[in-house]
Amino acid sequence: MHDAPHRCPWPGQDLLYLAYHDTEWGVPEYDSRALWEKLVLDGFQAGLAWITILRKREAFRAAFDGFDPEKVARYGEADRARLLADAGIVRSRAKIDATVDGARRFLDMRERGEDFSQFLWSFTDGKPIQNAWENMSQVPAQTPLAVEISKALKAKGFKFTGPVIVYAFMQAVGMVNDHVTPCFRHAQVRSMSA
Repeated sequence: MHDAPHRCPWPGQDLLYLAYHDTEWGVPEYDSRALWEKLVLDGFQAGLAWITILRKREAFRAAFDGFDPEKVARYGEADRARLLADAGIVRSRAKIDATVDGARRFLDMRERGEDFSQFLWSFTDGKPIQNAWENMSQVPAQTPLAVEISKALKAKGFKFTGPVIVYAFMQAVGMVNDHVTPCFRHAQVRSMSA
């Protein structure tokens, strides 16, 4: 029997969380739709644990038409009522409304020739920031750059995009590599941005 790889401690022993840590978290994501989906889900996480959202992610995808901004932007009262009645997702009127409005903001940007991915990645010159934290106590909850991105998103009308949410988003989509250095994924994720 061999030893399990050393990893960041936050997934604990939860198999879904471990798979997310080992395959998704921190991997650079450049697809605009996927980035918007993750930002929406991080907004839904506000006040909750990420594992709660992760367990409901497939239900969220089903409820929000695969996070297709063009479909979500057209949602009306019937869709809102459907979503508020959907026990598979987090039933927050404010977060649901923010998602529908966010889809419209996403499309407004696109119509003006502004790509959501390019907009976000412009803050890091298109490359992940490589941090080198030795343990989780060193990892910040937010950074000055997260504050800057939060302000830029809010200026475009996006909601549930405060600096702490934005920093969690940046970590998840690989804008920053916040796997701790002893974690086997730190070097793997760093190599993805070479």
